Amino acid sequence: MLVWFIYDISKNKNRNKLIKLAQEYGLYRVQKSVFLGDVEMNLLDEITLQSEEIINKDTDSVYIFPMCKKDFQSAIFQGQAFDKELITDEIRAFFM
Repeated sequence: MLVWFIYDISKNKNRNKLIKLAQEYGLYRVQKSVFLGDVEMNLLDEITLQSEEIINKDTDSVYIFPMCKKDFQSAIFQGQAFDKELITDEIRAFFM
C-alpha cells in the first residue's frame, strides 16, 4: 500500500528522528516535510506507533495517508508537485 507521510515538527532533534524513521521503513522524501513509499499494512501500525513516541503532541503534527496505487495514479498534482532533486526511480515507479 502506498503511504503519504507528512509532518510538521518544531524541534530539529525530533524532526531528524522522524526523518530517520521514515527512511528506515523505505519511504522516500518527495518534499521537505513529505515522504512517500510502499509499506505493508502490518508495518503501517508500527510507523504510526513509533512516530507517536517521537513527536510532541502539543506542538507537532504527523499525517499518515494510506492510498491504493490506483487512487494514487489518478491523483492530480499541480505546479511543482515534488522537489525534482529528491525524486528517485522508485518514486517514478509509483506512477506507472
